[in-house]
Amino acid sequence: MCAKFYTKEEQELALKEFERLGSVTAVVHKLGYPSRAALYQWYERKKAGCLNNHGTMEYDSNQKYTKYKKHDHIASQELKLETLRRCFEEGEPVEYVSREIGYCRVTIYEWRKIFLSEGAIGLMPTRKKITREKFLDKTPKSIPDSDVSEMQKKIKELELDVDILKETINILKKDPGVDMTMLKNNEKVLIVDALKNKYALPLLLEKLEFAKSSYYYQVKTSKTDKYANFRDLLATFFHDNKDCYGYRRMHGILKKSGYIISEKVVRRLMKEENLIVYKANKKKYSSYKGEISLEVKNIIERNFHSDAPNTKWLTDITEFSHPEGKVYLSPIIDCFDGKVVSWTVGTSPNADLVNSMLRKASMNLSETEHPIVHSDRGCHYRWPGWIKLMDDFKLIRSMSKKGCSPDNSACEGFFGRMKNEFYYGKVWTKVSLKEFIVLINNYVHWYNEKRIKESLGYMSPVEYRESLGIIS
Repeated sequence: MCAKFYTKEEQELALKEFERLGSVTAVVHKLGYPSRAALYQWYERKKAGCLNNHGTMEYDSNQKYTKYKKHDHIASQELKLETLRRCFEEGEPVEYVSREIGYCRVTIYEWRKIFLSEGAIGLMPTRKKITREKFLDKTPKSIPDSDVSEMQKKIKELELDVDILKETINILKKDPGVDMTMLKNNEKVLIVDALKNKYALPLLLEKLEFAKSSYYYQVKTSKTDKYANFRDLLATFFHDNKDCYGYRRMHGILKKSGYIISEKVVRRLMKEENLIVYKANKKKYSSYKGEISLEVKNIIERNFHSDAPNTKWLTDITEFSHPEGKVYLSPIIDCFDGKVVSWTVGTSPNADLVNSMLRKASMNLSETEHPIVHSDRGCHYRWPGWIKLMDDFKLIRSMSKKGCSPDNSACEGFFGRMKNEFYYGKVWTKVSLKEFIVLINNYVHWYNEKRIKESLGYMSPVEYRESLGIIS
């Protein structure tokens, strides 16, 4: 294929764009010519003042290719090391440094590649790369043995420096200019372990300024599990609390029991020990049957905070699917501390389920207590029997908007926690329907008396009331 020739004007335009953009790729994309190699050659030959009018390479009298020779074509080792220090330690842009020293960026990156693989000896200004053995073989016999030994020692030190740097980059993912003395002890252990089969341990420890006692201490502690006792303790607490405590409450119960441990460590240990709280999304039961009575105002308006017991009550019905049939739970939740004031469990979501629950809860009220009872727009709370009980006990009715579950989110939250902790992730085929109802009642008792809450200072609702001197 014939080589393409370019006019002097085309060459000058390309070089002008290269000096302005600083990128060969950008010039080729903009102008559509020349090749990357040709533009690099033009740029170097322009600096040498020997670019011809056709943009072609110079040939000698024998028509053999000769590389461009500038005033100092073979860079010194000092220049190469200084360039690498400026570019990859001090962070100067490679483009600017390359323009200053007169070498293209590709050459600088090639120096860096050689330095990482061969060390400083690879940057010596020779056209042919020489190994340490060839270098020593070419050492004149007239050099004293002491000088040869000293040279061998320096070469070994350079090799050690390069190996340590390579392991620092490969294992620790550090930058090439990292200060070895600033490494952490556990990081130094990784480098020592990677190189101890090649170099003597005392030499590695001396080079890294790492005390021998510190090295063995790190090795010993890395092989021992200082959280072994906590693992068993976590499993015990987790299973004793129905496999439903997440890492925050596990951290709280450990702290309450007098054990000091980080919350992040608790989360990591629970993950390693497979102490997982199961969750599932199920379609919930709906009791809405239309607007069968007059509308009731939403008094709560999503303000579920209460400064005293028996001021704001929440209620709703939730459904459990069992192999033998459906089971329904109807509770009343006190906004003061989340305690389940009263509840009923049955196999049918009828009027008696909710009326008996309300009657039991209201029997414990004093003559001055008339809480707001907030519910959704379900039919159970719009039947005459429910409305009569509310009037008899002088309770205040409040209802959510139609189809707006966030209006009763605190009660919905109780159902979600209960099903995550008690119901989901378990097999109920070997549990009878009567036994299942007993287990639901046991859970609610445990929820009130033993289940700790972060918002209550890691106490259960009953414990919290006792701490305040409230008799319930």
